[in-house]
Amino acid sequence: MSLVLRLAARGDGVTEDGRHVALTAPGDSIDAGGAVVAGPHHATPPCRHFPRCGGCQLQHVDDEAYAEFLAQRVTGALASQRIAPPRLLPAHLSPPRTRRKASLRAERIGNRVVLGFNEEASHRIVDMAECHVLRPELFALVAPLRAMLMPLLRRGRAGEVRMALSDQGVDLLLSGVTAEGLEASEAITGFAGAHGLARLAIDDGYGAQAWWEPRPVTVTLGDVAVALPPGAFLQATQDGEQALVDAVREAVGGAEAVLDLFAGLGTFALPLAAGARVYAAEGARDAVLALKGAAGASKRAIAVEHRDLFRRPLDAKELARFDAAVLDPPRAGAKEQAPALAASAIGRIAYVSCNPATFARDARTLIDGGYALEWVRPVGQFRWSTHVELVALFTR
Repeated sequence: MSLVLRLAARGDGVTEDGRHVALTAPGDSIDAGGAVVAGPHHATPPCRHFPRCGGCQLQHVDDEAYAEFLAQRVTGALASQRIAPPRLLPAHLSPPRTRRKASLRAERIGNRVVLGFNEEASHRIVDMAECHVLRPELFALVAPLRAMLMPLLRRGRAGEVRMALSDQGVDLLLSGVTAEGLEASEAITGFAGAHGLARLAIDDGYGAQAWWEPRPVTVTLGDVAVALPPGAFLQATQDGEQALVDAVREAVGGAEAVLDLFAGLGTFALPLAAGARVYAAEGARDAVLALKGAAGASKRAIAVEHRDLFRRPLDAKELARFDAAVLDPPRAGAKEQAPALAASAIGRIAYVSCNPATFARDARTLIDGGYALEWVRPVGQFRWSTHVELVALFTR
């Protein structure tokens, strides 16, 4: 018998003799014939589509093993940069059926439309009959969408349905569809009205155009309603967002002047501005306009700049004005900004990451510049997936 010791980055179990065995959990045993004997952390997957559906990779492990997997993804990435494991705060796991945004694929096959996530490592679509990660408000639209999409999809060409839950209800963005003529227009607006959508927009390759938006669509961040552009970035779950915000607040402490880099719609800038002066830099124009509008309406002390931090990172003189910094880059990390931060006198840096590898690379830069990595909190917003988010505190 060979014991499964841990989960690898893609979710396979790793045995004590170094083998990778799919769909095993830590504590499982592999007998001489290759059969799996379930251990204490092996769980029964709740969804009929698992493991074929690419939306989840780890429904077969319990929460204890899943939380440990998230932590090991972080410590493993840090170890690759020769960084000792920091203090790890308990991982936050979003509950099932709390995902408030998703990107589904749709394709017309014969006289039916298949709609769902792609299969793991494939372009084939799993026709979704149930989902244990999506909010019920989103999943309720899956069946009606099949009928609505039938005349809009070209045979042999896949479309995309991006779903998000806003303050006003479900926001849909369709792409890869053809909506021409009065009949198609009436079908789209009729669907949106019948299902109480907040907005239905179509991107025909030239940007999103709203076909239905009875009221301006917003999302509440830090008790402030912010305009939500079609397809804009949102944290995957509301509870996961709150876990990130709480950790960032703890990391920033009582700083009076805070820098928020890659600020987006203001996920961190708006709540922090309730007690501090905030400078927010963001490269996406629509997000900048939305955050400026929300800051003005709420009278929060936020200076917002439209700035591409990859091409024009803040320099030493600009950084010298701040007591603390929040860094929330995309998956590519903050390679261009990290050296200037490492050379700065900023006392506390809260680094929010969705990619342990680029986080560890930037952490190495900050540590080489004299910062100490105090703690990391893993966050699992994408329930049962191998996707890891985190907040880390660096101090000077």
